[in-house]
Amino acid sequence: MPEFQKKTVHIKDPGRVEEIICGLIKGGAAKLQIITDFDMTLSRFSYNGKRCPTCHNIIDNSKLITEDCRKKLLQLKETYYAIEIDPGLTIEEKYPYMVEWYNKSHALLIDQGLQKDKFAEVVRESDVMLKEGYENFFDKLSEHNIPVFIFSAGIGDILEEVIHQAGVYHSNVKVVSNFMDFDENGILKGFKGELIHVYNKHDGALKNTEYFKQLKDNSNIILLGDSQGDLSMADGVANVEHILKIGYLNDKVDELLEKYMDTYDIVLVKDESLEVANSILQKIL
Repeated sequence: MPEFQKKTVHIKDPGRVEEIICGLIKGGAAKLQIITDFDMTLSRFSYNGKRCPTCHNIIDNSKLITEDCRKKLLQLKETYYAIEIDPGLTIEEKYPYMVEWYNKSHALLIDQGLQKDKFAEVVRESDVMLKEGYENFFDKLSEHNIPVFIFSAGIGDILEEVIHQAGVYHSNVKVVSNFMDFDENGILKGFKGELIHVYNKHDGALKNTEYFKQLKDNSNIILLGDSQGDLSMADGVANVEHILKIGYLNDKVDELLEKYMDTYDIVLVKDESLEVANSILQKIL
């Protein structure tokens, strides 16, 4: 496959990848489901050398919050993002820091009394961009009615607005994320359910076993992520036949490439497109 010749593509065991893809092709549309992260996986990490925002950043950068709050959120990000991607720490060691980061930043947002009806405008004005080839990706999956499970540690309300505005929030897409809770006037008063952060997706996956049970015949999975925490997103699936894990490596490439190649079947380094996934889907569907 010519898409695999790109210099962004790194594969540790090409024979195994070929075997998995053959299994996916044999199973066809009837057996397939997609389980994917959102921020920096379906959305871009950067464009023309400039960082693109995550769902949280869309709010951080918006006019909905005060300068003082923006400063505090930025300080939190500077402190905790370094911990999130520190190659010297284990996931277990990072875990409590991620909880701390999310809880502190969500508390700041609640203090701001965000208005739900301003979100569409904020997303429109932001620099968020989906990866190249996203229309093809979502439309083809929708056309063949392939279930797409977007599992995000971001903010669900913003995520849904992004894919809605991009025209790809089709009926085959389910979003599991941190959703905001609003009062009767549409003002943010809290967050619903249990916190999802980068490193507890295993627990979240197990909480969604109902969803996966309904898809018990969809035993072939393409998983897309950009962090080591995303590897556990399919843990709620009981009967996995073939799973292909595609990992985007956006940051600290030299330190992390080996680790990513050990855990993901295909690693895409600083790749802002869905070309590889689309080329595989083309073969399956």
